[in-house]
Amino acid sequence: MLALLSFAAPAGAAPLTGGASDNAVVVVNGDVQVGPGEVVEGVFIAAGDADIRGRVDGDVVLASGDATIRGRVDGDVVTFAGRARLLPGARVDGKLLYGDERPIVAPRAVVTGETEKVGWDGIDALPFVAAFVFWLAVTISVAVLGVLLLLLAPRAAEATVAQARSRFWTATAIGAGVFVGLPLLAVVAAIVLVGLPLAIGIALALLPLAAVAYATSAWTLGRILVKPPANRFLAFLAGLAILRVVALIPFLGLLLWLAAVIVGLGLLAAAIVAARPEPAR
Repeated sequence: MLALLSFAAPAGAAPLTGGASDNAVVVVNGDVQVGPGEVVEGVFIAAGDADIRGRVDGDVVLASGDATIRGRVDGDVVTFAGRARLLPGARVDGKLLYGDERPIVAPRAVVTGETEKVGWDGIDALPFVAAFVFWLAVTISVAVLGVLLLLLAPRAAEATVAQARSRFWTATAIGAGVFVGLPLLAVVAAIVLVGLPLAIGIALALLPLAAVAYATSAWTLGRILVKPPANRFLAFLAGLAILRVVALIPFLGLLLWLAAVIVGLGLLAAAIVAARPEPAR
């Protein structure tokens, strides 16, 4: 998750270095440059510009900003409030979708898909309103939960940050095991008749446990970005803001939610294990 969010903090231009990358580039506020020879899985920007000189093996989506394409995009290029410019030699193997300004395509640029305007005419707004209300409710609930956890267990919160810095991948593996193991335990308990009450108890505990894990990931991410002596509540809200903005992106938001829950479960488990006293010899 931290690798995915390494470009998500508010920043200026975020150039990529090295060869191919397995990660999508997600930026809340800032510009993205994909240099010549670079390969990324996708570019998603809430507010900022994109300069694509290498290859994007996926979509380029900008909520607010301009996209300059000099390289290759294997998916769609979408600009809601801004303009896409395809320079000579650029290639887009998907569609050019725009909400405001029509894309500018140079004569020697190639677009294999259609160029279409994304309009709201004839679209039923109710599903979007319902989805936004749900998103807002989840955001407020997690914010309240995170603040309560920081008030009740500040030392435990700092312990999760320490585990993220020292044993991140180990904690992630533990979290994946817990994430898969608990539902399996509930299924096994449900199959065994005498275990039905246990199965119901496990099932009822999964949702609040996932919420705590998600809040833990938001806090840990925020504290890594907003270091002491900055206020811990400010750090938590910064991390939560990043996660909740990315949650607005279809499919990617779901993947990040899964990653945040898994990482949060692992960090909690690792912190609990690390806090246990050494056995007497």
